[in-house]
Amino acid sequence: MASIVVGGCGRGVGKTALVCGVIAALPEFHWTAVKITSHAHGQDKPVWEETLPGPGTDTGRYLAAGARRSLLVTAGADALGPMLRRFIREQGPAAHLIFESNRILGHFQPDVCLALDGGPEGDEKQSFSLVLENMDARVTLAERDGVAAGDKPRFQLAALERISPEMTCWLRAHLQPWSGV
Repeated sequence: MASIVVGGCGRGVGKTALVCGVIAALPEFHWTAVKITSHAHGQDKPVWEETLPGPGTDTGRYLAAGARRSLLVTAGADALGPMLRRFIREQGPAAHLIFESNRILGHFQPDVCLALDGGPEGDEKQSFSLVLENMDARVTLAERDGVAAGDKPRFQLAALERISPEMTCWLRAHLQPWSGV
């Protein structure tokens, strides 16, 4: 099971766009994309599966980008851990999961954690500290694609929906045990 968590510093920074970019760049993984939220988004079940691709919802955008499945998981702080363990067990070892969430990192260690920087100054989510503690790479929206070397790479993307070749290669290298999918 390959797993990626995309976390972000705040609302509206482009987490969904980055998830879609990763899905489109790595289609061989046949991703199950999961948005984890504490808000019900109009759904009455804690786990809801999207079936219609399109731009109207984050989960619809995942499908439009090429995800095999797209789910919305609603869980408060106390329920997230048990719900997540049950969910992952139900997916089985052949599933490849990409999560849009900061809070998941308190309950799950992915193969790759991407930290998306960029929102308005001073509007950083408290849960972003979990992302920073667990990140394998940072991602920033920039004028053009690039990579800043360092202890952990910082990928600069001109469009979050279009992952650069360098970032795609880096992701494949970090997910190599599962690349023969």
